[in-house]
Formats: sequence, C-alpha cells, structure tokens
Amino acid sequence: MLGKIIGGKLEKKVIEDIKTHIKILCSAAECFRNSISTENKEGTFCVADLEREADSVRREIISNIHQGAFLPFIRPNICRFIEMVDEAFDALEDAAFEFRYVRNDLYKIIKPECEKIAKINAAMCELLLIAFDTLTAKGDLKEKNLAIRIYEKQVDDLKFDIINKLRTIELTNFWDGKIISDFVEYNTKISDLLEDASDYLYIIEISIK
Repeated sequence: MLGKIIGGKLEKKVIEDIKTHIKILCSAAECFRNSISTENKEGTFCVADLEREADSVRREIISNIHQGAFLPFIRPNICRFIEMVDEAFDALEDAAFEFRYVRNDLYKIIKPECEKIAKINAAMCELLLIAFDTLTAKGDLKEKNLAIRIYEKQVDDLKFDIINKLRTIELTNFWDGKIISDFVEYNTKISDLLEDASDYLYIIEISIK
C-alpha cells in the first residue's frame, strides 16, 4: 500500500532506512535473548552498540522526512511509528543495563519466564519487519497485527507469573528488589511498544486507502 505514494528517491531511501532500523532492533533483541539465556551479562553490551547504530539511522530517516519525503498527511504517523520502534529500543537497552546488576540467584528463579519473554520480543521484532514489508507491498496487515497482539498477551501472562514468583521472595536489600523489578518491567515493556508500533502501521494503511 505504501508503495502507491512512493514518488521519488527520497521516499525510497526512507523506506529502506526504516527497514534497516527495524532489522537492527531485531539483531539487538536476539543478542539480548542469547545473553540472558546463557547468563552472559557482558554480552548485553551489544544492545547499546546496536542502539547507537540505530540512532544514526533514525536521525537520517527523520531528516529526510523533514526535507519533504512523503505527503504531509502521512508524515506524522510515519514519524510516530519510528518513535515507537526507537522507544522499544530504549526499553531493550534499559533491560540489558538492569540485567547486568541483577543478583544471579534471584534471576534463576524467574529465568524460564524471562527467556520466553525475550524470545517472544525477538519474534515480534521479526514480525514487525514483515508487517512493514507488507505495508510497502500489496498485502493485508490484519493477520500480522493480530499475531503481534497475541504475542503481547503471552508476555502479559508471563509477567503475571513472574510477579507471583517474586512476591514469595523476602529481600533485605532494597536495591536487589528494585533492580530485578526494573529488569522485569523493561523486558515486558518491549512487547507493549512493539504492539503500539504495529498499530501505527495499521493507521498508516487506513490513511492511504
């Protein structure tokens, strides 16, 4: 659908850069998933490295849009979509940061659920890329949007399970509790933001029909 209003090189450049932006997020999500699965805290620094790369791409996207890529009526929704992807990246980076300070014995209690959430987040990133490709071609976003919503519901259920586990733990150190709580919050927030990004793709699709 978006292909119908791609009128020049600037629009095509923005489309390719948006794909690159999402692909970098996918790489970061997979790197994070692998790091928490192997309990390799040093491995999470890859997220910050990839975030810096993605930030450079994002700035170029916004710059090209401000230079006149796309018709004015669609620019705000495209910019908002990019912002949602960037916010998902921020949440992922925050989760990676907190993970480096989570007490190992506490993490092991909730590791199975956290691994599942990270795996779902990575799958949602890939699905968001597929959805964007669908938008730029002749496809229907409904199935992709629904699949992303189903994934997000699964994360909500896993978060509930984690909270139930953490409630049974007695902690004497405030910071131990805050760090693991923040880690869980950021890790589960990623799916919310990816769902919001997917919703903006649907809004863009409706606006150009």
